[in-house]
Amino acid sequence: MKNLLILLGLIVLSNNMAFAQFGGEPILNLQNEDKKFLNWGYYLGFNQYDFQFEYEEDIGRDILVDKSFGFNVGLIGELRINEFLDARFEPGLLYTSRTLGFPGFTTEAEAIREVRSTYIRFPLLIKASTRRIGNWKPFVIGGVYTSINLGSQEDSLDDNSSGQFRMKQNVYGYELGFGIDFYTEYFKFTPSIRGVFALTDELVPDVDPNSPWTGNINAMRTRGIFINFTFE
Repeated sequence: MKNLLILLGLIVLSNNMAFAQFGGEPILNLQNEDKKFLNWGYYLGFNQYDFQFEYEEDIGRDILVDKSFGFNVGLIGELRINEFLDARFEPGLLYTSRTLGFPGFTTEAEAIREVRSTYIRFPLLIKASTRRIGNWKPFVIGGVYTSINLGSQEDSLDDNSSGQFRMKQNVYGYELGFGIDFYTEYFKFTPSIRGVFALTDELVPDVDPNSPWTGNINAMRTRGIFINFTFE
C-alpha cells in the first residue's frame, strides 16, 4: 500500500507539472496523433509482483512473500474505435522475483524458496479517454491477458522436497489501470499505473498430498503493480 501511495503521488506530481507546462492556451502538439486508425509504439517500466494464497485450513501462520522490483518491456498496437475508445494489444516481456517463507521449518534451506519468473505476456485492452485538454489527456484502461511463465518448472520431476518450487506455465488474468497521455513536440509520452490480477491457480502441488510446503494451499494466484512509460 505504501508503494502504491508513492506511485499515486508521482502521477499527481506529473499532473501538476502538466498544468504548469501546458496551462493557458498552449500550442497544440501532434494534433492528428489520435486520428490515426492504427498506431504503434513501445513501453518500458517496472513491476512488483506478489502472491495471494488460499488455504485449506487456517493454521494462523501465513506464507510470507518478500517482493522485489522487476522490469517490463514490450510493443504496442492500437486500433482506434472512436474519439474516446481504443483497442490495444501490448505483447511484452516481464521479469520478476519473489521469495517465499514457509512456516513450520527450523532451517532456512527448507523454509525459503526463491521464485524467479520470466513472463511473455499478451494483454488485450480497452483504453477509454477523456477529451484532450491542451497537450494532455487522462484515461482509464483495462482488459484481459494470457501469459507464459518461462521459469515455471511445471514439468520438473523435482518438487519442494528437492528444493524446487513449481508453478504452472500458462496464466490467465485481467488488469486495470489509469494514466495520462502527454503530447510533446515529437511524440506522445504516457505514464500509467496498472493493477494485475491472475485468475489461474498457478501452483503445481508437491507429489506428497501432505507436503509441508503445498499440502495446505488450496490456490495461489499472482497479483501485482505495473508502472509503464509508453512512447508512441
